[in-house]
Amino acid sequence: MIGRVIALGQIEGREVAALMVDGLIEDLAMETDALGTGAILRGVVGRPVKGLGGVFVDLPDGQSGFLRAPKGLAPGQRILVQIAGAAEPGKALPLTQRLLFKSRYAIVTPDAPGLNVSRAIHDEDIRAELTALAGAAMAGASETLGLILRSVCEQASDEDVTQDIAQMRALAEAVLADLTGGPELLVDAPGPHELAWRDWGDADEVDDSAEALDHSGALDQIEALHRGEVKLDGGASMWIQATRAFVAVDVNTGADTSPAAGLKASIAAARDLPRQLRLRGMGGMIIVDFAPCPKRDRHVLEQVLSKAFRADAGEATMAGWTPLGNFELTRRRDRAPLAGWPV
Repeated sequence: MIGRVIALGQIEGREVAALMVDGLIEDLAMETDALGTGAILRGVVGRPVKGLGGVFVDLPDGQSGFLRAPKGLAPGQRILVQIAGAAEPGKALPLTQRLLFKSRYAIVTPDAPGLNVSRAIHDEDIRAELTALAGAAMAGASETLGLILRSVCEQASDEDVTQDIAQMRALAEAVLADLTGGPELLVDAPGPHELAWRDWGDADEVDDSAEALDHSGALDQIEALHRGEVKLDGGASMWIQATRAFVAVDVNTGADTSPAAGLKASIAAARDLPRQLRLRGMGGMIIVDFAPCPKRDRHVLEQVLSKAFRADAGEATMAGWTPLGNFELTRRRDRAPLAGWPV
């Protein structure tokens, strides 16, 4: 299937959304029981942990979050926080005080003033029109509220964009004024279908039929993601295994024994690695054992990896090569791991 297709469906009664690009799954969202990334809560500051450089925050239903590098907070103080990613079982949820109120067209940014239009919109006339529209929609708002207009605004009507800004502004103002009471969920994270509408932009087709996941090929590819092996071109393969401490990646050349086989397999793995980690919900420390190739070619792999992860939404840091010839990097855990989802 050619083009961008958003397939909406369910697996074992849970919402699922898959973004397919030319028949290949590019992004995936599945419903979980945990508080999702992007949820906004009122929490109560707990004890500081100097060794970790942060504080624990009491959240609803006895849950706990961890806030790094807090400033001017005292135990017992009520604060607004947003879930910044997924946590391993038994660990505190990562939190941030930099709230974002996101919708399809607009993002309201408390404590980050200014009116901004997505850089993906290049037409200067459209940018000027959107800036004027944003100024009118945010007139009278607190000077601490900022606004970002997303790239899909380029194809949207002024009415739709204005309405979206008004809704996000009203929500932000209501939440920011709600600091009374104990820990409480104030804005839930979007469900998979809502997230697809909000964050995946325009598509050539949106299929919400009962067989959408099957017809698009998403179902088979989701099942394949539960296996560790990833087939690469030329018979090469990549194995991805999550351990308690880190994610291990092993690249193999397969039957190809030519002198360039190691570099070719490693380049193919490097290009696909961000997508594989994103779809599997894997993050933290990642150690890659690339296929054997000369040391002089390592800079090529570094360039391919850096370019691949720059295009990925997950924040990644390249740590470099170890003395044993492995490559280390870290990636932010931005969603629950696929291993906890039904097949």
